[in-house]
Amino acid sequence: MTKSSVNRSSTAVLLAAGLGTRMRSSLPKALQPLAGQPMLSHLIASAAKVFDSVVVVIGPDMDDLARCAAPHATVIQHDRLGTAHAALQAEDLFGDGDVAVLYADNPLITPETLQRMLDTRRSETERTDLALLAMRPVNPGRYGRVILNNDGTVEKIVEWADASEAERAVDLCNAGVFCADATRFREWLHKVGNANSKGEYYLTDVVGIVREEGGIIRAVEAPESELLGVNSRVELADAEATVQCRLRREAMEQGVTLTAPETVFFSFDTVLEPDVVVQPNVVFGRGVTVRSGAEIKAFSHLEQCEVGPKSLVGPYARLRPGTTLGEGCHVGNFVELKATTMGDGAKANHLTYLGDASVGAATNVGAGTITCNYDGVFKHRTTIGANAFIGSDSILVAPVTIGDGALVAAGSVITSDVEPDAMAVARGVQTNKTGWAARFRAALRAKKEQG
Repeated sequence: MTKSSVNRSSTAVLLAAGLGTRMRSSLPKALQPLAGQPMLSHLIASAAKVFDSVVVVIGPDMDDLARCAAPHATVIQHDRLGTAHAALQAEDLFGDGDVAVLYADNPLITPETLQRMLDTRRSETERTDLALLAMRPVNPGRYGRVILNNDGTVEKIVEWADASEAERAVDLCNAGVFCADATRFREWLHKVGNANSKGEYYLTDVVGIVREEGGIIRAVEAPESELLGVNSRVELADAEATVQCRLRREAMEQGVTLTAPETVFFSFDTVLEPDVVVQPNVVFGRGVTVRSGAEIKAFSHLEQCEVGPKSLVGPYARLRPGTTLGEGCHVGNFVELKATTMGDGAKANHLTYLGDASVGAATNVGAGTITCNYDGVFKHRTTIGANAFIGSDSILVAPVTIGDGALVAAGSVITSDVEPDAMAVARGVQTNKTGWAARFRAALRAKKEQG
């Protein structure tokens, strides 16, 4: 997607001042997360691919929203007097080209749809004073209806409460997104009145003003899935489902195998290279990259980590922030890694925790191994060299270094460095007491008979 090549500036104004009371959250509605990032960020990302500049209208004391919008400009709507009033707060930043007004609670609009709207507004073959987005929902419900003239231009938008039966039967519905020449848009917004039950200035009233002036309005249709608003937790879940469907399809189109796509959950920034295989019930948090040929097995959870080419992860593995796997690594069932680097071919196949560790190439870490990285105040690192072998049920008390080619005997508690190619044994001396088990069982039987 590229920005329009015509010699006119374009500005997207994003309305994000809403509190979102139906969310029942202390978090502003525009900051509610979808696929690991705020709704506002999704809309900014789409708008920035089409428009030359982006302006976000926020409410007072919404510093978190301003930080989310950065580096884009923000303006404050100090009094929440309606959508037209909100748009006017940004009029000094409209520029002298075209301006579009979008809503932060419509986060799923694609750059392709925004480009079609802008292209419609700028068409050299069909005059369009105002372009708007419309949809045909499966259940139009109480949406405002877009009534068309015989030539396909927009005659009016009629709210459901004011619509006749014939108008309610129309399935083309208003999505509330407008695009027009910036200078004229300013003029229209200043003409919007507030003679309604709430005393607010509504952006949809611009349509009537344009028609009264003899302007031509055209509707650009987009899929319902792009234009549904997100005003409640239920609608947020619906939006999440839509985003996940998009991300799954994009991954598969890029050469990734998802054996049960509907069970895999992505973050907005997940990177999976071609020939990656993802088994069912895998969750990708933010900041994950999986290189070509790797396989993520079922019920694994990954966040802020990188999986090297041809590596195997899972099932039931957890890769936490700061973890990097080299090529051909194996991280098996019920293994947790945090801030750990594993060299090419290194393995930790069973029931292991490696935290703040470096594991050299071709090293094998046995089942039940733990790096004790936290002393209650500070974190400490464990360094394991290449071609080493860590026996099962070993405890490595950091800070500690295990040299290249070293061997740690199973069941050892390692508190001191192990030099290269040495074997470390750190466990209690075994004592066998002849006949003790038989005498113990006999004593138990006698006690049971007496009791």
